[in-house]
Amino acid sequence: MKHTDLTGKHAVVTGGASGIGEAIARTFAESGAVVSILDLDGGKASSTAAAISKSARGFACDVTDGASVAKAFEEATKDATVDILVNSAGVAHVGTLLSTTVDDLDRLYRVNVRGTYLAMKSAVEQMEKGKGGTILNMASIAATAGLPDRFAYSMSKGAVVAMTYSVAKDYLSHKIRCNCISPARVHTPFVDGFISRNYPGREAEMFKVLAQSQPIGRMADPKEIASLALFLCSDEAAFITGTDYPIDGGFFHLRG
Repeated sequence: MKHTDLTGKHAVVTGGASGIGEAIARTFAESGAVVSILDLDGGKASSTAAAISKSARGFACDVTDGASVAKAFEEATKDATVDILVNSAGVAHVGTLLSTTVDDLDRLYRVNVRGTYLAMKSAVEQMEKGKGGTILNMASIAATAGLPDRFAYSMSKGAVVAMTYSVAKDYLSHKIRCNCISPARVHTPFVDGFISRNYPGREAEMFKVLAQSQPIGRMADPKEIASLALFLCSDEAAFITGTDYPIDGGFFHLRG
């Protein structure tokens, strides 16, 4: 048996229909977990689940809405309580303090902060009554590094890190581990869309610029984030909780 074998585990992945969340859902399923994908696009959640595994399931879920999250968790856990929660649902924003509107700030808060809170709340309510569990939140290097034009995004991801530490501390006695991952830039469809919208005709040039902002010289592949997520949610990481794991291509310590 592999140390990272998740056979017998039920993993709920928010935002699991695309990008990093999809890579995590797929990796977990390949490692034996039963995966429930929660996504705003219920149809895409179901089709992604069907493509990943016969046992995977997809559910529509608006993580900003408490009733929607509660319903999704109720449907996803009819047959098995949640053992693993991965909060991957999130949105980004480009802007400084002065160019960020109140609506921008509220949108980032609702999805990245409130959404993470609501999903953790539903998961912990089950985990503390049973045998415990594992929570992994998706933060970002923006949470702890001063990045240009990322005011609201940095705010929201800083909150994710703080919530991670708090939950890890409060639920130690319930055998609930809580960690987060802070990636640098990851090559997802979001990045391609961002470049095409903001730099038409300069896509290749800007892709190279963004890739080289990591000292290692490239963006991460979603599968690399998923591999770290798999380790942190497995029994192999049973001694790890309350930790923010950078996966940043040397961003923090190797920048010249």
